[in-house]
Amino acid sequence: MSGFENIAIVASEAPAAQAALADLRARYTTVPPEQADVVVALGGDGFMLETLHKYRACGVPFYGMHRGSVGFLMNGYGPNALVERLGRAQSVAIHPLEMTATDHVGKVHNAIAINEVSLVRQGRQAAKLKISVDDTVRLDELMADGVLVATPVGSTAYNLSAHGPIIPLSAEVLALTPISAFRPRRWRGALLPHEARVRFDVLEIERRSVSAAADFTEIRDVASVSVREAGEITFTLLFDPEHNLEERVLKEQFLS
Repeated sequence: MSGFENIAIVASEAPAAQAALADLRARYTTVPPEQADVVVALGGDGFMLETLHKYRACGVPFYGMHRGSVGFLMNGYGPNALVERLGRAQSVAIHPLEMTATDHVGKVHNAIAINEVSLVRQGRQAAKLKISVDDTVRLDELMADGVLVATPVGSTAYNLSAHGPIIPLSAEVLALTPISAFRPRRWRGALLPHEARVRFDVLEIERRSVSAAADFTEIRDVASVSVREAGEITFTLLFDPEHNLEERVLKEQFLS
């Protein structure tokens, strides 16, 4: 027995995911996510993130199978022995980021991000940002297309595309990575302790508008954004032993 007697299966709209959903539901007895001991997600990494956000309140582990375009957070797809696979899966606990964004009229918005919180210019002019860490100003002015804070899980996503570092899951650090920095041109970002609190203040907000996004939640015309690791929130992901996430993150650093 796997310990997961009540299995929910959800799928993206991709044809391959929908076909897999029909196949698995024909093979196994399933329940709605709100009644489940585990949620099985069929799709790619984007759909897994959506699933984690949507069913966060269920408080159960999530097991992904790759039926999408990117599958870093997913296991390989296979319709056979699902219960046995769940039983031998290894768990990984991850903590999201909490974003607190204040917009230009003073309204405060809160959201969580499993991958990253990013600030990006809205118009043709580069953003100007002041960056503080734990109430100490570290950069008086970053002029760039934007900047992001990434978790270890998110370090292989947008952060990597912005030339940020890949972070082992056990490192307990966050990546602070500029997006196309213009000034200071040679600044490549920083690694911060996971308990660090980062604040971004938008300079020249009237001329250089900036949006902030926590995964899928976007707030436009922000004046300031604070980011911290939400250690009180835990998501549990399940992986086949041969798809160990820590090993996959390590191997990613040696790809050419």
